Amino acid sequence: MLAAYLTCTCLAVLACGYAVYLNVTKAGLIVDTSRRLGLPLSMTVPCGILLGSAGAGLLAGLAAPVLGTAAASGLIAYFVIALAAHLRARDRQVAWALTFLTLGAAALATGLAYHGPIG
Repeated sequence: MLAAYLTCTCLAVLACGYAVYLNVTKAGLIVDTSRRLGLPLSMTVPCGILLGSAGAGLLAGLAAPVLGTAAASGLIAYFVIALAAHLRARDRQVAWALTFLTLGAAALATGLAYHGPIG
């Protein structure tokens, strides 16, 4: 179970790092998506900061499980909201959001399976 937990968490952290890079540099993919969804470009850096915080929380969760659980839960909430924004704009290009949502859910599930219920 440890291998699955580490793999899922590390993949989610790497994905968050990539998303931070795309958001902070305002890559074409992010600019196009923002325009399709009707979001101001000024929101890309704050979104990148949120994703960076989630990645850092997932890493911290390797030492303090409650932080990893909170970070994974926040990452899931972020991408559920992102999916809702895509659906609201009738945008069918949701593969990235679904991928990140799946990685966050996998990190949460394997973390809880490995550490047990946090409480």
